[in-house]
Parts: sequence; structure tokens; C-alpha cells
Amino acid sequence: MKPRDQLTDLAHLWGARPATDTDWDFAIWSPDRDSLDLMLNGVTHPMTRDADGVFRARLPARAGDSYGYMLDGQPVPDPASRRQAGGVHDLSMLTRPPQAPSPWVGRDWPEAVICEIHIGTFTDAGTFQAAAEKLGDLAAVGINTVEVMPIVQFGGNHGWGYDGVLPNAVHPAYGTPQDFANFVAVAHDLGISVILDVVYNHFGPDGAYIHALTPAFFDHGRSTPWGPAVDFTQDPVRTFFFQNAAMWVNDFGVDGFRFDAVHQLVDPSPEPFFHALTGGLRAMDAGRPLHLIAEDERNLTTDRDAGRIDAQWNDDFHHAVHCLLTGESEGYYRNYAADPMADLTGALAEGQVEQGQPRVGASRGAPSGHLPASAFVNANQTHDQIGNRALGDRLITLAGVEAMRIAHALLLTAPYVPMLFQGEEIGSRTPFPFFCDFTGDLADAVRNGRKAEFADFDGFKGDLPDPLAEATRDMARPYAHPPEDAGDWSRLTARLLGWRATQVMPLVRSGGAQPARVRTTGTSSAVASWGYNGGHLYVAFHFDRLPDTPHLWPDTDARLTVGAPDKPFGFCTWTTPA
Repeated sequence: MKPRDQLTDLAHLWGARPATDTDWDFAIWSPDRDSLDLMLNGVTHPMTRDADGVFRARLPARAGDSYGYMLDGQPVPDPASRRQAGGVHDLSMLTRPPQAPSPWVGRDWPEAVICEIHIGTFTDAGTFQAAAEKLGDLAAVGINTVEVMPIVQFGGNHGWGYDGVLPNAVHPAYGTPQDFANFVAVAHDLGISVILDVVYNHFGPDGAYIHALTPAFFDHGRSTPWGPAVDFTQDPVRTFFFQNAAMWVNDFGVDGFRFDAVHQLVDPSPEPFFHALTGGLRAMDAGRPLHLIAEDERNLTTDRDAGRIDAQWNDDFHHAVHCLLTGESEGYYRNYAADPMADLTGALAEGQVEQGQPRVGASRGAPSGHLPASAFVNANQTHDQIGNRALGDRLITLAGVEAMRIAHALLLTAPYVPMLFQGEEIGSRTPFPFFCDFTGDLADAVRNGRKAEFADFDGFKGDLPDPLAEATRDMARPYAHPPEDAGDWSRLTARLLGWRATQVMPLVRSGGAQPARVRTTGTSSAVASWGYNGGHLYVAFHFDRLPDTPHLWPDTDARLTVGAPDKPFGFCTWTTPA
């Protein structure tokens, strides 16, 4: 099958869709079953099984009708449901696609300035509509892309979204499918691209009836850290996710995806699932660029080299900055605690730190210095790195305001694609602890698991926030409790991103990128430069201790400074013509 066909000419194997003005087609792949009944508006109907194990039915129906499949005498929701009548254990509801999105030309990837947001805590209301009204504040400081944490339906009312079980249905606490389409439209009107975080490597633990309806969907000889592994070698499984990706692009207007834990998308096929998926997205005629980002802990470059994705989350940069500013060395920080300054300069020079060379722990990765700066999404804070701490504390509370101002300036003016976490642009100190809304034994398992996870950490001896409490969710709203210096931080962010737009991006667009040069000038200071056809970009910075050579800062009006060369924390960036 040609890549273009994989996402645009999909056989109907999953879900319900209109067939005529009065009839709807229903389909589900369930090859382990000999028979299956559909319930529509309380009436059961036998479905017809084809030779490939796909059950089908065509019945008179209309949008808003409830339906499901009979499992052990009880109706359960459609795994491909596009909208639920209630929670994940309730029946599905027939729904038509939202109103077609307005045309939008998108933006070039290297220009992206990202803010990662969680719809449920981005505003007090926690809805798509309220989030849309908040986007103007991000645009005002120069943010032009939002990366939306998963919005698909999961068990309970509130959570991070990575435990979704109905990948085609938006979480109802956030609003309707049309509400999300409207959110995307508002973003586009503001010049903001929308990247959607999707989880294709597992299903959540509450309400995933696909396990019982279609056992063949899973590779029973393999598991992930979050549950049974998906069997991507089978075409109907691929179609399930191809259909999902095409839906977000065509029906909602999203501008791309952040693919969660790509290292768990294991597929020994000649054309692995992830290659087929990204190839199909690349071949789509969306009328705008589609930006594809991977989270991949292997630190490999093959997908970026082949053009399958635009960039990967670069945890190496984050870990180096974090260890340099906090001195922490536990968990995944162990590999970066030995010499964080060397790791930071390495990340500035070549993107990744771990490139297959011997390290304190097991080596990983591949050389990355040949990749363009836009192949790395750098961040000082993400939902992962904040939320996976015991108390969900942000780096600014650990390292202090002055150090964080320098880290903020470095992130936003280097040519790599920068990503902020919601509230970071105003210097928020609001934590982002882990929270969810399970009940019964599953809730107890989450509580006990969190306690065990942090029991042996030297830096944590207190009580964990209850991950099941609404109050834990509520404390994660950064704009509900802005810091006193929020205005100063907003102005700093706007100044840095203004410099990026007017000074850095013209150089990047001029082409001819040369290898970066980074020179350490002190125990926690360095000067870095990036050359292009149009000239050179320079960045000099020092944390805590003064550099050995403060005279490196040029005496020119064509520069931007934070702090000063003769103070404990300082930053300067400038450009020179070719």
C-alpha cells in the first residue's frame, strides 16, 4: 500500500460512520470471535462476520443515538467511539465530525516556540473553551505553538491523559469534539500551531474494553511498563491508529503530533508501524506543514535522518541544566551529575549528550552533531520532569529565581526549538504533581505505588500529595496563583522571544548552518556560537560563579543581556554579520 493511501483510503474496520442520510455503518475487528451483537438504542442486532474477522452492520440511526457491543451479556462501549454518552464504562454515542476547520497555512518548524499545556489545569475551568480564551496571553509574549497533553477519554474525571482508553473520543470533562475543533480554530486565528500529544503504545487500566473485545489487538508475549503491548504487525491494528491520526488532522485541524514513548512501538515488520504512520502523515495533503515530534529514550537519530519526524524531545539538555542548577544525582539524573557543565556545553554543541559513548551508567544513543538545531526540542521543564517528582516542584523553586532567569534566556535564544511548560513564561512556582481519578483497588494501587517510588529518595522524607484528590489537581493550575513577579517574567519572556524572532530566526532562515562552537570560560560559564550564511549568533552565560573572562561580552547596542558580567548570574546574546 502506498504511504498516501495508508491514511487517506482506509478500509472501514473500526467504529461507526454515516453511510446514507438515514443509515450508519458499524464495524469492529474481532477475529477471535465467531459472533458479536451490536446494541443500538437498547435493541440488539446480530452483526455479520467477514473472512478477516471484521464484524459489520448497517442500521437506521442518527447522531446522538447510543450504541455498544455485547460482551458477556452486557453492552460495552466501542473502542473506536468518537463520543461517549458518559464515562468510559458507559455506551458510545453516534456523532458526526465537527464543523470543518478553516484553512490555515501553518508555520515552518524551525520557528516553533512551544508551550506544553494540560487542558484540565491550563485554566480554572479546565475546558477547551476556557483554554481557547487563554491562548491570547501566550501569543502576546511570542509563543507560537502549543503542545497539548493527551485529551482522549480516560477513566475518571481528571488526570494527566496518558491513561486514555478511547483514542478517538475527547475527554468529556474538557468539552465536546466541536469545542476542541473551536480551540484549534482560535489558536490558528492567533497564529498558533497546535501539536497534539498522542499515546499509541498502550491503553490505560480503566475502561479499555478492547482487551476483551479484540484480544488479537495485543502481543501477549510482550508488555510495556504501562500494560500489555500492542501488536503492530497486524494491518487492522495499524488501521486503528492510522484512522486516529487522520481524524485529528482532517476533522480537527491539528498541525502535528508528539508521539509518546516511541521506543515502545516495537514492530519487527519490514515496514515498522511508526515508519508507515509517519510516512502516511508526510504524504497527506493537509494544506499546511504537519510537525512530527517523538519522545524516544534511545537517543537514536535514524528517524530524524530519514525525515520521518522533525524532532525529538531532548531530555539530555534538560538533565544537564537541572543537575547543574540543583546538584541532584538520583534516578535518571545519575548519568548527568558527574559533570553537568560539560554535558550542557555538549548539548549546546551537538544537541544530544549521550551519543553512544561510555558514561556513568549504560551507554545509549548515536552521534547527533550532524542534525540541524531544529531536530531537538529543548526544555528546562516538562510535565514529565516536574510531575514525576514527589511534590511536583518546578525547577525555579529548586534553583532560585536568578539562576532560572539565565536558564530561561539560554533556552529561548539558542537556535534549538524551545519548549516551555504552562506558566513558565510568567515564572510560575505552582507545582504540577501527579494526579488521577481512579477508584477502588486501582486507586489504592496508585497511592501505594507512588509512596514506594519515592520511599528511598534522600531528598524526600515527607508526605506525598494524594494523587487521587481533586485538591492535588487544583494545586497544579499555574495561572490561578501567579507569582508576584509574573509581570516581570512576562516582559522577560517577550523580550527574549522578540530577540529570537528578529535576530535568531533570520540567521537560521539564511541557511548554511555551520557546526556549533562552545568554549567553557569558567566552572559554570561558557560562550557558544552558531554560524550561518547571514552571520553568527553568540551566547555567553554564567551561573552562580563569575566567568574567568567577563570581557567576552561585547560593548554594543546589538545585544540582549540578562544580569551582568560582574554579577553572580549573567547572560548575553549578540549577532554579527557574515
